[in-house]
Amino acid sequence: MEKSKIHQHFLIYKPFGYLSQFTNNDISKHKKKLLGEFHNFPEKIMAIGRLDEQSEGLLLLTTNGNMSELIRSKKYEKEYFAQVDGDITPQAIEQLQNGVEIGIHSQKYITNKCKAFKLDTNPNLPIRSKKIRDERHGPTSWVSITLTEGKFRQVRKMTAAVGYPTLRLVRVRIGNFHLKNMQPGEVIETFL
Repeated sequence: MEKSKIHQHFLIYKPFGYLSQFTNNDISKHKKKLLGEFHNFPEKIMAIGRLDEQSEGLLLLTTNGNMSELIRSKKYEKEYFAQVDGDITPQAIEQLQNGVEIGIHSQKYITNKCKAFKLDTNPNLPIRSKKIRDERHGPTSWVSITLTEGKFRQVRKMTAAVGYPTLRLVRVRIGNFHLKNMQPGEVIETFL
């Protein structure tokens, strides 16, 4: 009988400006920053879901494809903090909660109902490597959005659809895993 394969799992704070991948086979992306710079990860490591290059925050990594499928499913909530352009209104929050129309692959898509609320205070997050913008360009506000789906650039598209474009996006939670006080580029081996 073959010994069962032992899988490894990691939490990483993906910094702004990095791709959610470890190798680069695309010549057009040859100068892009990759997650492999932060740790000597095992072979066959994969990101569970992705964060786009401009987004940051919690990313789970695993060598177990079955675990990846489970965590990407609707059984696991993903919570994001989005800094948006303007002072978001209760009406816009309600629209986000009830689902908004966004474009996915040139098709119209109505997002599922979700949890969304305006944060009372700015979250305690590390300063981003690239400045957002000056306050003199108008107010900004922070919103928490918790999804059980994960379409391409979904949170950014949702906030834009209600009139408040996202300036900074940070994933702070996946299921019971929280970003807490992790710093950009920090890697923690964990058990799933």
